[in-house]
Amino acid sequence: MSTLQLEGLTLHYEESGQGIPVLLLHGLGSSGVDWELVTPRLASAYRVVVPDARGHGRSGKPAGAYGVPLFAKDIAALCDALGLKQLHVIGLSMGGMMGFQLAVDRPDLVRSLVIVNSGPELVARTARRKFDFALRLFLLRFFGPKAMAKVLAPKLFPKPEQEGLRQRAIATFSANDPDAYLRSTRGLLGWSVMARLKDITCPVLVLHSERDYTPRSAKQVYVDLLSHARLQVLADSGHAAPLDQPGPLTDAVEDFLRAVDSAAPGTSLGA
Repeated sequence: MSTLQLEGLTLHYEESGQGIPVLLLHGLGSSGVDWELVTPRLASAYRVVVPDARGHGRSGKPAGAYGVPLFAKDIAALCDALGLKQLHVIGLSMGGMMGFQLAVDRPDLVRSLVIVNSGPELVARTARRKFDFALRLFLLRFFGPKAMAKVLAPKLFPKPEQEGLRQRAIATFSANDPDAYLRSTRGLLGWSVMARLKDITCPVLVLHSERDYTPRSAKQVYVDLLSHARLQVLADSGHAAPLDQPGPLTDAVEDFLRAVDSAAPGTSLGA
């Protein structure tokens, strides 16, 4: 276990392996444990850094408003402190949002970007989305993380044989600090870097799970706006792909990273 002391924040991270650096960013209400089934394979060929975002896991939970730009700023400070440049950035859900934010704010840090079941904005554009966001905030405010956990776990892992993963998810979400979880959730709503996608020039792989909350077509919209991007489907997988399909996900990531590292500068890896 390692920590970095920032202004008003202790940031926890794990580090393993050697080589070109890979940054793994977790989802909302979770921590670096999202990646524990993926990290060992990647660490055999890369230097893997797995932080817990502000308000999550073993990192500090200081007062104040949270949001994607602040989460990404913390991670950029970690990279600077560790002397890391040109990282492969891989983000799940909220972690993918942080990856997009890093790519537009600190392109010097981002060698490539892998987005897992995420996107460049979280804006409620339909009545259904507005209801979903309002329900999540209501549950967190009045009933806390345990209530949210009981709602989310069956959606993440709906199959009978995934009972172990469901119980794991319930334990993970229930362990959140209620106030930090609520502030983190509020900080995501309305966030967008959609207008800045044209500024992202690094190769991008978007991984879409067949049972993700958002359809493939929604992801294809922003993939088409990126200059060097392609979309790949993960079969028989839900939103938490690093946990329900760690092998196929890691296969896809490793193939992409090898292609990026071996490509000539300026080569397009888009499909």
